[in-house]
Amino acid sequence: QVRLVESGGGLVQPGGSLRLSCAASVSIFSINVMGWYRQAPGKEREFVARIIISVNSTNYADSAKGRFTISRDNAKNTVNLQMISLKPEDTAVYYCYAVHQSRPYWGQGTQVTISS
Repeated sequence: QVRLVESGGGLVQPGGSLRLSCAASVSIFSINVMGWYRQAPGKEREFVARIIISVNSTNYADSAKGRFTISRDNAKNTVNLQMISLKPEDTAVYYCYAVHQSRPYWGQGTQVTISS
């Protein structure tokens, strides 16, 4: 069983930045993949970014490329999502996920609101 706890969401103005963190209850090096999805009101949950922990390889949705950076923090046992140049369309609940021993796990989500 893996517990994921997100933090770092909030309200920022367009053009601003936020850094989301996802803390895992097990060593992140025992996890195959960690990443982020998001779900805006009235829309389906969509992929944002992922990192393959063992090789530190990353992938991004087109909407995130060039603005979002996913990384792992070995010391804090977290995976982070640095987001810059935020747009109103980035408003959503952001969910951390992990694949551990072939099973998917999800966090509870953190709200990100981009508004002036």
